[in-house]
Amino acid sequence: MNDARITIPIDRLGVCSWSLRPTDGADLVASLQRIGLPKVQLALGPVLEDAAAFGDVMSRLKDAGIGVASGMLESVGEDYSTLETIKATGGVRPDPHWPATRDRAERVADFAGNHAIDLVTVHAGFIPHDADDPVRNVVLERLRTLADIFAQRNVRVGLETGQESAATLLEALQALGHASVGVNFDPANMILYGMGDPVEAISLLADHVVQVHAKDATMTSEPGTWGAEVPLGSGQVDWDAFMAAVESIGRPIDVVIEREAGEDREHDILVAMRRLRGS
Repeated sequence: MNDARITIPIDRLGVCSWSLRPTDGADLVASLQRIGLPKVQLALGPVLEDAAAFGDVMSRLKDAGIGVASGMLESVGEDYSTLETIKATGGVRPDPHWPATRDRAERVADFAGNHAIDLVTVHAGFIPHDADDPVRNVVLERLRTLADIFAQRNVRVGLETGQESAATLLEALQALGHASVGVNFDPANMILYGMGDPVEAISLLADHVVQVHAKDATMTSEPGTWGAEVPLGSGQVDWDAFMAAVESIGRPIDVVIEREAGEDREHDILVAMRRLRGS
């Protein structure tokens, strides 16, 4: 490996708002200012459903000079307790939650369109690999519905990686054939779900990547259980090779730090930022 590290320009770096566990818009902006990142991926559910705390977040971000890299739509009823619970409840797949998820998507799409947020990411849920599996067609049709909802507001959709292999996701994207649907690539999720090597996976999906999450993880030693999310640089993602793969895409891709474990989130995010900046 060449000793010269790939570095990500500061204007393409951001952080996920939920990683900071903000109590309200002012708290979020204060955290972002302490860290010093210029962009945020904003969870839009709290903005729409907890107006008392987050109703003013867009104006606060604008006043602070912080851009919104993208939004995030969380499907209704998701349970990440175990691999089995998220398989049953994740994304658009569960029938009982689909109407509520679609309703939330309509409201999120309206908000994103009205605030010039041109990308919203979402977990599709487990997409069956077998083309003959009837559930696969249900998931694809619901994803097509979501894509249409967002496209009507000039907003792209980024499907987050991890819950299926890169090959299955690529086949699903080809089957969807929707120009506004891309990939929000999360290398740690590939490891957490045991779905393959992140560098190989992003290379396969390169033409469809619209955003990258910077997160690290270690594989589980017990099949059927989660791996462990760890601070960036201490897990099994080969960051030199991964960032080289990101840069080889040839388009400016935002890299958004995500940290969903640990108690000192700001510290871990700062460590990640310095690693991505090459310091």
